[in-house]
Amino acid sequence: MKIMVLNCGSSSVKYQLIDSDQENALAKGVVERIGMSGASLKQSRFDGDKLHYVGEILDHTMAIENVLAVLMSRNHGVIKDKNEIDAVGHRVVHGGEKFEASVLITREVMDIIKDCIDLAPLHNPHNIKGIQAAQRLLPDAPQVAVFDTAFHQNMPQHAYMYALPYSLYRKYTIRRYGFHGTSHRYVSHIAAEMMGKPYSKLRIITVHLGNGCSMAAIKDGYSIDTSMGFTPVEGLVMGTRSGDIDPAIILHIMGQEELTLAQANTLLNKHSGLWGISGISSDAREIIEEAGNGNKRAQLALDVMTYRIKKYIGAYTAAMGGLDVLVFTAGIGENSPVVREMACKGLELMGLKIDPVKNKQAIKTRMEISKEDSKAKVLVIPTNEELVIARDTRDIVLGTKPD
Repeated sequence: MKIMVLNCGSSSVKYQLIDSDQENALAKGVVERIGMSGASLKQSRFDGDKLHYVGEILDHTMAIENVLAVLMSRNHGVIKDKNEIDAVGHRVVHGGEKFEASVLITREVMDIIKDCIDLAPLHNPHNIKGIQAAQRLLPDAPQVAVFDTAFHQNMPQHAYMYALPYSLYRKYTIRRYGFHGTSHRYVSHIAAEMMGKPYSKLRIITVHLGNGCSMAAIKDGYSIDTSMGFTPVEGLVMGTRSGDIDPAIILHIMGQEELTLAQANTLLNKHSGLWGISGISSDAREIIEEAGNGNKRAQLALDVMTYRIKKYIGAYTAAMGGLDVLVFTAGIGENSPVVREMACKGLELMGLKIDPVKNKQAIKTRMEISKEDSKAKVLVIPTNEELVIARDTRDIVLGTKPD
């Protein structure tokens, strides 16, 4: 089956056309600056062919029209007709409490996704635009929603509840949801394969470190806790998000600075994290380089980030009653030996030991980086969220249960 995977943001559409039988991407790309000047489409084909197109792309429908045109083009395409696309899998950020797994998109499902806009106002509206555009342009292709939140829906109540009046949970479903579920699911399954042990018998901590960062405690095949909460702001220090803070801080700052709700939201999401502490960048690579040059604020940002990761490793190990596997993934996790080393330093008391040589060698490749006598294995596993979406889409269309 040929499956188109779509990840739609406010002004972008990331896409891949995946052969789900061979599980390889025939083409992948991104449309950026939708509705703005300088809109562009970039694509890489499986054989190395590349395309960069700049033009007027007014909305998500036009963006996907352009994607389909490129996929069918004589010089850069991989299909001759759009009807060769058997199904479309959509990344949908929030499924609330309604979805514990991926689902075929129906009118009822769309209504529920729309109901979740209040829970993810920065994401779900754009996911919906992508679904509606794909339905118009590919009316005969089944559409499947794969939710970031679904993997974490089996968390026990004591892990997802906040100590707020219970009436607020009943009225607004305020609780921990967690995100990056497709990534945590993918790399934890790969970890079990690398260990040669049943997924249902392992205690795994997955550390997804990109511009957005989150961790998950996966015990006996289920996510029992995760660092992101009601929104993707909670948890680890991220590129521009604050992560965990005393909730009264934002009330204090709003009073002192006379911030509106929108301004406070922007402060937490866009001007905090590595960027906020360092004043240099939200890119961990630049932070690490500046720290190496003696920049104290860059070093502080790195210290705060990795200290938070270390605390969560300890907490999740305690929550699961031990640890079998620790996995680093995503842009920073796959490419930064420095962050991995700092995050694990001092955890030898738990029997967790990194091999410094292997750690330096592990750059965007699947490998073990722990010492032979480490009680818990430490792995680096490149994530592949698009493949998870394609697999779920294939399984649902074929009538089999997604893994």
